[in-house]
Amino acid sequence: MDTTLLIILVFGFIMSLIAIIGGLFILLPEDILQRWLKAIVAFAAGSLLGGAFFHMLPHALNASEAQSMVMLWVVAGFTAFFALDQLLEWHHCHRLPSEHVRPLGPLLLIADGVHNFLGGLAIGAIFLVDIRAGIAAWTAAALHEIPQEIGDFGAMVHAGYSRRKALIYNFISALTFPLGGVIAYAVGQNMNVYFLVALGAGNFLYIAGADLIPEIKQAEGLRETGVRFVFFVLGVSLLYAVTL
Repeated sequence: MDTTLLIILVFGFIMSLIAIIGGLFILLPEDILQRWLKAIVAFAAGSLLGGAFFHMLPHALNASEAQSMVMLWVVAGFTAFFALDQLLEWHHCHRLPSEHVRPLGPLLLIADGVHNFLGGLAIGAIFLVDIRAGIAAWTAAALHEIPQEIGDFGAMVHAGYSRRKALIYNFISALTFPLGGVIAYAVGQNMNVYFLVALGAGNFLYIAGADLIPEIKQAEGLRETGVRFVFFVLGVSLLYAVTL
């Protein structure tokens, strides 16, 4: 088996296992989750922006002779997730179980599966371009998946699923991530995959800017605001440090 394909598969399945990790985190006392969940979301938002600007966009631009086409694919990636958000009435869930107000169940699983598939396409493509950049982008995506899966698991339980079924269904929907990575690898054998990398950058930018940052802006006090901002900067800094 080709080394790059093996790396894509390994990192893809590790990403899928994060769905189970989210279910384990939800077993923690709610006051601890309340204290740290938004900080983790802030860190994830910063890492996604760092991944898009420091890793995915530079590699997409270097791999293409037409910068305007790269930017077009970035906008397409951003728009695709905006459409997913609007058409499926879905957003990433970073709330505690007690904060859910309506059942999302099957709709959440479908949307999460689509999200994971598109993410797998983007991460698989950047692994093809540069292994180190792929690991950096994967790290940013994984940091985002942890708080998302905590919220998704809570939403599934709130919708009436048992903890066991919520774990199983979340894991199954997460398997679309390695599927997307394998498809990106197959596409990359016959054409330049810069457009998938740019599409993924638009994906990262939408999730960070339209989904995560609005959530962390609503802090109750100056101290909480400062903590979230520090975690956001740390997320950006981590992804920049990887470039060095």
